[in-house]
Amino acid sequence: MPFRWFFLALFCLIAACSRAPEATQTSANAADIAPQEPMVQRKQQAEIDWSPIRLEAGDASIDCTADYLAGDGKPVLSLLYLDLRTAMQDCRATGLVRLRYKGKVTASFAALAERAGKVAGDLGIGKRILDIDSAGGSVEAAMRAGDAIGENDWTIWVRGDSVCHSACVLLLAAGDMRVIVGPVGIHRMIRVKSTATSRKELGEELRKLSDELRNYLERNGASIEVYDLMTTVPNRTLRILTDEELENFGLSGANAVEDDLDRIRLARRCGIKFLQRRDAFRHAYEQSCVAPADEQHQDVADINACGLSLRAKFGFPDPACPVESPMAELDGAILMPREEEPLEAEQTAAEAKPAQAEKTAHP
Repeated sequence: MPFRWFFLALFCLIAACSRAPEATQTSANAADIAPQEPMVQRKQQAEIDWSPIRLEAGDASIDCTADYLAGDGKPVLSLLYLDLRTAMQDCRATGLVRLRYKGKVTASFAALAERAGKVAGDLGIGKRILDIDSAGGSVEAAMRAGDAIGENDWTIWVRGDSVCHSACVLLLAAGDMRVIVGPVGIHRMIRVKSTATSRKELGEELRKLSDELRNYLERNGASIEVYDLMTTVPNRTLRILTDEELENFGLSGANAVEDDLDRIRLARRCGIKFLQRRDAFRHAYEQSCVAPADEQHQDVADINACGLSLRAKFGFPDPACPVESPMAELDGAILMPREEEPLEAEQTAAEAKPAQAEKTAHP
């Protein structure tokens, strides 16, 4: 290499190494959002097993409005695809389904959460509310149901006449939006159906469950302090969480993980000014509607009415983005009814398998 080219190459190398690194974006302000693809942190829902199953420790009903004062709708009598589709059919006109569940968190409830989200998606019902009243149940079932809730965009209510205790708290971690009035309590997890015969075996079981629980809380944006309480508060007692603790633990209001994803999507879809107005509305909503609710003994219906009244001051629902506007699930027919879609072959085939197997076993 000629001598002068050697010094030219050396100069370029030094200049490149001394160049200041690009600044890393850390701000969450609406004006700073870069148009990049969102990194989904939720756990993708596994393929649904449509084998026949029934709710063994609770009752569920389906309504197509948010007006629970008028009732909770029709009872869910079957978890089969066709039956759930029939039960939700009328909700296509309102674009909203409210699933009321009273009972324990079990494997059958997890199946209900998975299947209801799938059917709502097939019918084009974009707004979903889980109206829960549960004293707890299985931690494993709660995490399974929570993954389905997080994947299918559910708002979760705990009304004044309801509770959410023990494993039910894990459901709150997964909701996109949590409106809580009734008491939320937590205590140490215990495996009643454990097969352990020694302390060592029980410890190994709990250690594996603990790892799964920590991963679940992390991917849903909840604080690890929830895990600490689920390992320290005696099982025979119940620690009722304060409103401040619910907020600090990531169990109330908007879900932080989903909110990050929404900000990126909405910046493209609705613009930066939309995000700024949404942020301003949420702050006012927390101060004017949620904070005074406990002092005045208000229920979810009162909080909703306050929020709907407040929205107009911030230009919501937005004409260009009505579905993405805050509290859009309470706007009634926000989605146009879609044409009836043919049943998916995989669902009808899945439901036919158990019947065929029974026929083969009993000719």
